[in-house]
Amino acid sequence: MIVSTEGLHDRLEDKNIVLFDCRFNLMNPAEGAALYEQNHIPGAYYAHLDHHLSGEKGNGGGRHPLPDMNEFQSFLESCGVSNDSTVVAYDDGVSMFAGRLWWLLKYAGHDDVHILDSGFAGWLEKGYAVTVEKPVRRSASFSLNIQEDMRASIEEVIQASKSGSALLIDSRAPERYLGETEPLDRVPGHIPGAINRFFAEGLNGTAWKSAEEQQARFEKIDKDAPVIVYCGSGVSAAPNVIAMQMAGFTNVKLYPGSYSEWSSDETRPVETEKRDIKGNG
Repeated sequence: MIVSTEGLHDRLEDKNIVLFDCRFNLMNPAEGAALYEQNHIPGAYYAHLDHHLSGEKGNGGGRHPLPDMNEFQSFLESCGVSNDSTVVAYDDGVSMFAGRLWWLLKYAGHDDVHILDSGFAGWLEKGYAVTVEKPVRRSASFSLNIQEDMRASIEEVIQASKSGSALLIDSRAPERYLGETEPLDRVPGHIPGAINRFFAEGLNGTAWKSAEEQQARFEKIDKDAPVIVYCGSGVSAAPNVIAMQMAGFTNVKLYPGSYSEWSSDETRPVETEKRDIKGNG
């Protein structure tokens, strides 16, 4: 799932590889595209979180609802992605925006997708070439095979919160999980029953931790038991999905609407109590 800068550099001329620059700033949505215009890894197309990797905001789905998958399919095809392509995504090294593209491609039924370890920052540190030139658009055919078992519905999350039918994992920073601060959503706190595993703890700076280190982050959790991972809007949860797969978990779903959808309804409860693995305070 994770490819090294050296590994990508050695295969950069491989015509079967399609590369995506996913850099983005949640507080300044125009910044990522501007950075791409300044320079990027040769051959990379730009994937904008709001325009390509999310759909229109509506009555549900949170701040970054999933895109219309037919539109996402068309975007992939316009960048030359076929069902046989090897796709590599990168961002500035935080991995959550590249992780969003990774998850969407997996959800679309495409297995050969990877994240560049350390992202653009790691590429620059190696002194590898960058460019301002945009790749020529090349058409391809991509067939969707939606993997619905990767996605948790709001109904599943409600049931998990009430009965413990699945373990809920909140991927946000501890201070947001505990309700000490909430810069974006209606009310601070977390979905009742959820434990906290900050997604950034799966990285050493911008480099991904090993499978063994990921296992240590999720120790005491049954690897075959159902898990639902969420964050604020379904973006930073993606690295935790990846980390759990690295650690050998086999039944992990993403809740795309995440806390932004959950907390938008005043009838849904929230809590600020810290939970342990068993869901006890």
